[in-house]
Amino acid sequence: MSRGTIHPFRKTHRSLFGKLTQEFTLVASDRRSWRVLLFGALNLLCTGCLLMWCSSTNSMALTAYTYLTIFDLFSLITCLISSWVAMKKPSQVYSFGFERLEVLAVFASTVLVQLGALFILKESVERFMEQPEVHTGRLLVGTFVALFFNLLTLLSVRNKPFAYVSEGILCGIIPGLSSVLLPRMNPFVLINLAGAMSLCITYMLIEINNYNAVDTASAAAIALMTFGTMYPMSVYSGKVLLQTTPSHVIGQLDKLLREVSTLDGVLEVRNEHFWTVGFGSLAGSAHVRIRRDANEQLVLAHVTNRLLPLVSTLTVQIFKDDWTRPLLTGALSASPASAPLPSVGPLELDPLTSTPAKPSSPPPEFSFNTPGKNAPPVLLPAPGHHAHRPYALGLGYTAAPPTWGAGTAGDGLRTGVACLVST
Repeated sequence: MSRGTIHPFRKTHRSLFGKLTQEFTLVASDRRSWRVLLFGALNLLCTGCLLMWCSSTNSMALTAYTYLTIFDLFSLITCLISSWVAMKKPSQVYSFGFERLEVLAVFASTVLVQLGALFILKESVERFMEQPEVHTGRLLVGTFVALFFNLLTLLSVRNKPFAYVSEGILCGIIPGLSSVLLPRMNPFVLINLAGAMSLCITYMLIEINNYNAVDTASAAAIALMTFGTMYPMSVYSGKVLLQTTPSHVIGQLDKLLREVSTLDGVLEVRNEHFWTVGFGSLAGSAHVRIRRDANEQLVLAHVTNRLLPLVSTLTVQIFKDDWTRPLLTGALSASPASAPLPSVGPLELDPLTSTPAKPSSPPPEFSFNTPGKNAPPVLLPAPGHHAHRPYALGLGYTAAPPTWGAGTAGDGLRTGVACLVST
């Protein structure tokens, strides 16, 4: 009987396809996701038919309008990602959860649609040089099919991430505008209606006057409207990915911080930082300085109650006021031998004597060529010791033998005081 190592908790290594299948099964377990999957299948069928009609009609305007149907497919994928994020819980690695994935999905969708709009603009410029003939046989039919399916998708499936981005953009322009305009104005519905109207005008002008250049102009107009609609959304989602503070929340945050600074016991709020983790999820941290006699737990509870309605993930650090003086503490802890000499202050040093002197003061006591003043006394060794180090109070000591002659007055003062102390 062979004995080997027993691995009771062996980890199973799954492939990428297996992991995707497992997560897709998790999303499909929710009955609300079946509607999104059904509209996704219809979107693929409708997009394929529209692309074939674009090729048969040779219409650039219908191609630009078909890109809005492709955008609907991206928005449906974003809905599935949002449902998956709602089912996943924060882990040890992703402590803030997976909410940033839906932000990344919105950013990628809007950027891809903008690239498609730029491609339409480039093709339109080339077609202006040599305008081909446009066949209007299926142009009007394709327009109404695309309009019907786009409106059905936008009104039947609630896309929470894109709805939040639209609200954030309108609130960033004019505060409070979302409550008035959003129930009556949807930017995606507006661009679909404007694109369909442009295609109807194109069909009429080509049928009546055979103006084929109108198709190219209509394609450029639809591409510009698409780019103008998606660009603010890309900027907004990009700022969320960069962990910046939303512009429409700054006023509310300033008001709450002013209220926190007026709470009983709070002296100062510093190092505050707030950023967006996901759509509708704001995180932040702050340091609160309180009085020495204040209750830390009580102040923390009041600060948290004020900020939690707006900041869902909050970190507050409470520290009491420190009355200690760094200069006094440093002076008490320093030893007398290592204490520096007191500063002279505004006084000027005499270049000859190195002593403080004022313009109106008398000549210094220690100066050169003054009899009896600059002669250093002889140092005698202490009894029982061979070391010649005297007990000095913060004064330097030089072991060099005394010299008679020219020297600085500071040296004479230092050795004189050392001799007096040693005796």
